[in-house]
Amino acid sequence: MILGGAKTIVVFPHSLLGKRFFKKPIVCLFFPVRSDTMCEKINKVNNWLSKVFGDQPVPQFEVNTRTVEVLYQLAQASEARCSETALLIEDLKQKASEYQADGAHLQDVLLQGVGLSAASLSKPAADYLSALVDNAMVLGVRDSSLGSFMPAVNNLTNEHMEAEKSNRRLERELRALRKRLGATLVLRGNLQEDINKTSKSQAVESAKAEERLLDMNFVTAKGKELSHRRERSEAELVSRNMDKTITHQAIVQLSEEVSELKKEIIPLKKKLGPYMDLSPSPYLAQVKIEEAKRELAALDSQLEMNVDFK
Repeated sequence: MILGGAKTIVVFPHSLLGKRFFKKPIVCLFFPVRSDTMCEKINKVNNWLSKVFGDQPVPQFEVNTRTVEVLYQLAQASEARCSETALLIEDLKQKASEYQADGAHLQDVLLQGVGLSAASLSKPAADYLSALVDNAMVLGVRDSSLGSFMPAVNNLTNEHMEAEKSNRRLERELRALRKRLGATLVLRGNLQEDINKTSKSQAVESAKAEERLLDMNFVTAKGKELSHRRERSEAELVSRNMDKTITHQAIVQLSEEVSELKKEIIPLKKKLGPYMDLSPSPYLAQVKIEEAKRELAALDSQLEMNVDFK
């Protein structure tokens, strides 16, 4: 059905693209821009899907350039892989037929030259032969000759020695890791103890902080109350025309002035100390001076006598 140059096509979503599943066909409109190459790709994809699913119905998938391109690449990769697998199978079949022919030839040689056959061997010989075959298969040698077994055994021995070296190295690393793990566990225990102590200390500090917060709230409330009381008292004093000179601030200021004056008086008192013994009367002061002169003269005469005596 064509509408305005566009074609209505029923498309079928495929499970390989994006893991999307649709139970019903999808109807979409697109312009007919297919080329011969796109048609060839679609035909190849349809043929490939038919081969892959065989008798089962092909899942529905959306037909567009991207899905067709992806499915075409998958078809090419699948065909290349199938071709390689077929070649490998043919090669293995050819090798198997060659091995069978070699085995039949060797059996004929043994039967004609030595008179030995698989049926004529004793049970221990058959067991040894089977063990030899098993060892050859395990070692991956071409034949059971000593020249083939020795290099294989040497390689196996080298691998064993390398495995032992690797094992010893891993054991050393394991011991080191165990030591580190022990130190880490000890450190973890110490850290856990520190965390527990810190948690307890934090709980105590939190309780103290809450108590201090309550005290601070109480002090703040008390301060506000005292501030209101002070304001009321100041307003009451102002209403009673109280003299400002008897306020606490004025008294504190006067006390500071008195202290300063006392400090200034102390050196003055020290200067007046020698004059405190003098009489307040000038006559008595003159008498005191005369007595001091006489005492000084007596001391001078006594000093002269002492000097002459010496």
